[in-house]
Amino acid sequence: MRTLITGGAGFIGHHFVEQALKNSDMELLLLDRLDCSSNLGRVRQIDSFEKNRNRIKFFYHDLKSPVSKQLYEQIGQVDWVIHMGASTHVDRSIEYPMEFVMDNVVGTTNLLEYARKRETKVVYFSTDEVFGPAPPDKSYKEWDRYNSGNPYSASKAGGEEMCLAFANTYKLPVIITHCMNVFGERQHPEKFIPMTIKKILAGETVTIHSDRTKTIPGSRFYIHARNVADAVMALMSIPGTEGDKYNIVGEKEVSNLQMAEQIAKILDKPLNFEMMDFHSSRPGHDLRYALDGKKLAEMGWSPKISFEKSLEKTVLWTVAHKEWLCG
Repeated sequence: MRTLITGGAGFIGHHFVEQALKNSDMELLLLDRLDCSSNLGRVRQIDSFEKNRNRIKFFYHDLKSPVSKQLYEQIGQVDWVIHMGASTHVDRSIEYPMEFVMDNVVGTTNLLEYARKRETKVVYFSTDEVFGPAPPDKSYKEWDRYNSGNPYSASKAGGEEMCLAFANTYKLPVIITHCMNVFGERQHPEKFIPMTIKKILAGETVTIHSDRTKTIPGSRFYIHARNVADAVMALMSIPGTEGDKYNIVGEKEVSNLQMAEQIAKILDKPLNFEMMDFHSSRPGHDLRYALDGKKLAEMGWSPKISFEKSLEKTVLWTVAHKEWLCG
């Protein structure tokens, strides 16, 4: 089976590559523009890369432009397209919203046009943020209404709607996934977990975003990228999953303060933190996100590696590879 992975040198994309090399015989075609968030060094550090490098091909392309005829022929026929390439940083989307429209809506449409010509199946990788903030005790199901709180989430919702339009208009077989806060080895240092590791090691203060009273921290259902990749591969292997949406959810809800405390404990370092009113400091960010994961659970999927084990492994690996904290 030949699988094209957009964003294959990105954080989640390279973890999918790792899972596919270990647990399948796929030929993997990586499509990436190699910007600030992608790095071929990630792929080369995969344990099984050297003995499987003949199964990987790389293509440089920015999906803001359509796939050219030459690139179309170079890639050849594929069985699946896993669309993980996207701009994801909320703060940058607030400052440069049109860049996110171009990357996540126009880029997705160009990718769908390629897939339509190839008559291949597509997995579109979306986000929990399309639903907006989740009130206490509320977990959004796959087809609940959207309420994007920032240009990033709106652009991902726009990409989803293009996927549905191609499915309805051209009968393109598309799977849409919503995922929550993903962490793991080789994550960009702007993200919360590597940033927290770096600050704790340096004895700096960790900012914990909270409600206006500065007493209730924000919370997420964190999930390791390997578990995400495993869920995507499960959806690819189950017949009849096309034309639907699926939430990929971590096993437990963890506040940002609890996360920082666990990281400090693993590092055996003190935690210096400050609660900050995120409404004032981070417009466009939401205090709580939550997805309902019953659908995938009823299909027989659950995270194979626990949150605690995943976090400990990630923190210890990052300490041993501090070059990934530079940025």
